Amino acid sequence: MRDLMAAKDQQRPESAKPAVCSFSGGKDSCLALWRAQQAGDLDVRALLVMFDESGERSRSHALPPAIVARQAESLGLQLVTRSASWKTYESVFVDALKELRASGYEVAVFGDIDLEAHRAWEEKVCAAAEMTARLPLWQVDRAALVEEVLDAGFRARVVCVDSRYLGDDFCGREYDAAFLRDLPPGVDACGENGEFHTLVYDGPIFSRPVPFETDGFEDVVTAPEYGGVRYRFARLR
Repeated sequence: MRDLMAAKDQQRPESAKPAVCSFSGGKDSCLALWRAQQAGDLDVRALLVMFDESGERSRSHALPPAIVARQAESLGLQLVTRSASWKTYESVFVDALKELRASGYEVAVFGDIDLEAHRAWEEKVCAAAEMTARLPLWQVDRAALVEEVLDAGFRARVVCVDSRYLGDDFCGREYDAAFLRDLPPGVDACGENGEFHTLVYDGPIFSRPVPFETDGFEDVVTAPEYGGVRYRFARLR
């Protein structure tokens, strides 16, 4: 795999723009990263991962730093991390992009599919840092993206579910054909509406599988100003 990645580096034109991938560790950001690398006009060099205030859990997916670091190592990319509350998230994210821009980065890659509000935010924060937003999955049919993830050989584990949409037993399952068949009506197979989140631990752009274990589960209820929503998370180590 490393030989293949080196060959791709040699084929990349000198005009390829330095890029960072806004990375959640899940299937959509991994697929966006893969597509961006295949496009040929970008030189994706780093992952930008946002953690909570403690720095112990990534935002939304609740991945521990050690697992994110192993993902970056297997992907052969630099890891850039920042910690923020939801209230300071945007300002911290913009500051990180500005630092990357000062280091020569020109493009930020995102894994959103078709939510206009998400794209508007991404274009806004990139504009603030004088960077360009690139969304490789934008407006691609969701069912086609699910098929691409599975056919390409990405392996993912469901590490968070929103209790409004899925029962606790969906958390911790493999993201595969059986999981997709069991989804209740109305739940998006991409989880684009936040129904669930995943951890990708292997795939065509990984040099080796990312080792991890599930050490139980925990429930988190968001603050009232964020809807008081209950989530079930897998505790990973």
